[in-house]
Amino acid sequence: MNETETTPSTDQAKSTPAAAKWTGRVLSGLVGLAFLASAVGKFVGGAGLEEGFAHLGLPMEIQYPLAILELVIAIIYLVPQTAVLGAILLTGYIGGAICTHWRVGDLFVVQIIIGVLIWLGVFLRDRRLWALMPLRS
Repeated sequence: MNETETTPSTDQAKSTPAAAKWTGRVLSGLVGLAFLASAVGKFVGGAGLEEGFAHLGLPMEIQYPLAILELVIAIIYLVPQTAVLGAILLTGYIGGAICTHWRVGDLFVVQIIIGVLIWLGVFLRDRRLWALMPLRS
């Protein structure tokens, strides 16, 4: 190995560049706020929510459990120490949303973009994840 190559342990020891860290924080904050807003919308309810649930074939009885799930996962995601766990949980949640929309013939591009942003936010904030990506410099 020559001097220009670095080992994974050396890469992990480097700090995350400030621009990447702040971009990741902003992305994660926006994603977290979107999930918090969605949870609040489910707690508040309304005709639009009922129409949306009916369109997706979901019973209204899951309104509050779904809101609690979104709220808890969003909080886990927004806490820096548990952000990776939150990203894993949000990925599962978004996977369910994709399947639900796909099943009724809706476009699910927005859910895919949200899934990418979930991980991009965490990836940019935490240099340890950089070593897991199969990208070469």
